[in-house]
Amino acid sequence: MVANKNDKKNIAEKETDFVDHVISVKRVTKVTKGGKRFSFTACVASGDKKGNIGLGLGKSREVSLAIAKATSRARKKIINVCLRDSTIPYSVHGKHGAARVIIHPASKGTGNIAGGAVRSILDAVGVTDILTKSVGSTTCQQNVAKATLNALAKLRSASYLAKLRGKTIQEIVKGT
Repeated sequence: MVANKNDKKNIAEKETDFVDHVISVKRVTKVTKGGKRFSFTACVASGDKKGNIGLGLGKSREVSLAIAKATSRARKKIINVCLRDSTIPYSVHGKHGAARVIIHPASKGTGNIAGGAVRSILDAVGVTDILTKSVGSTTCQQNVAKATLNALAKLRSASYLAKLRGKTIQEIVKGT
């Protein structure tokens, strides 16, 4: 019984390490025979500032419940992002729908040069020095957020690439 209490305590501690960013809240309407029914959708990014990020969507009749649902779904869909110090190892492009995101690494002290959903996601991942550009449709913040996650999911570490190519890490890094 003691092990179960410790396990629950560790899970609670891990959940408190996460940072949640509400990307968008929208009011949606369902037209029925008796009139209109209003509900809310929320998009939330949840990360631990150590390279883990998740994105979740939630719907409910109340805003707070929609955000709570989105947060719990975001924490279930965590992906690991490869980081190099306070930036990313190399430039990547992400696409979702009509939204496109370009992410470039930056030198130390540059800051988070991003806007909207991209800034929220990169902050939750733990990236502090980055250059980004959102191209195409920027009106739907959910698509921009998904495009950003798509780009970050493409990142691979030097050790993974070296193992994949059958080379040492020094041979891979030397080329840059």
